[in-house]
Amino acid sequence: MLTLRKSADRGYADHGWLKSHHSFSFADYHDPRHMGVGNLRVINDDRIAPGTGFGTHGHRDMEIVSYVLAGALAHRDSMGNGEAGAAGRGRADGVILPGDVQRMSAGTGVMHSEFNHDAEHTTHFLQIWILPRQRGIAPGYEQKRFDAPAKRGRLALIASEDGREGSVTIHADASLRAGLFDGDERAELALDPQRLTYVHLVRGRLEANDQPLAGGDALTLAGESRLVLARGADAEVLVFDLAPNG
Repeated sequence: MLTLRKSADRGYADHGWLKSHHSFSFADYHDPRHMGVGNLRVINDDRIAPGTGFGTHGHRDMEIVSYVLAGALAHRDSMGNGEAGAAGRGRADGVILPGDVQRMSAGTGVMHSEFNHDAEHTTHFLQIWILPRQRGIAPGYEQKRFDAPAKRGRLALIASEDGREGSVTIHADASLRAGLFDGDERAELALDPQRLTYVHLVRGRLEANDQPLAGGDALTLAGESRLVLARGADAEVLVFDLAPNG
């Protein structure tokens, strides 16, 4: 079964410094029909104005993945990531650029901030929350880079529970793939019909199992055994494999 969610049907918030589209219920946007898919709880398509950002705030018991599309996102947290000189101590410097994937396991609790320090350009990124397999784990942080060639015409694994294929490790029964498709580029992925697959088209145009998608559209697949992505036009896509019971 295929279920389409159009971009225009998402929630929207304009805070001046932040403009955000919510794929699922979040903050002041509440729709009981869209509370998440499986154990995927949040996809916020955020644009942060120059020189602004999220002040220090807390999270717990959530796997949070940040995927930057344009600009830069400066991250600092109570684990020490983003501190001056942190990179020199072998710890992540906390600056996330297009092509980077950041994973933060909130676990027992973490405080962090996210800023766009550029004085002229907007930062555009996706904020993704997935329910962890287990509550109360130790907080953690990881950041890896997946350049465009690694995603060109294929679905590169960027997050998984076991960190395979060089992906970041999320403590959740889920995986996340990213791909870039244009023209004749095509990818096919075998699916477990007992699980859920969620296709989120970040930008461009693409067909998923012959369903046309435009930027911001999403497609949930249930009971399906394969996913075919084809006929892309400057398309960037994320594909989630999810536990059916969140």
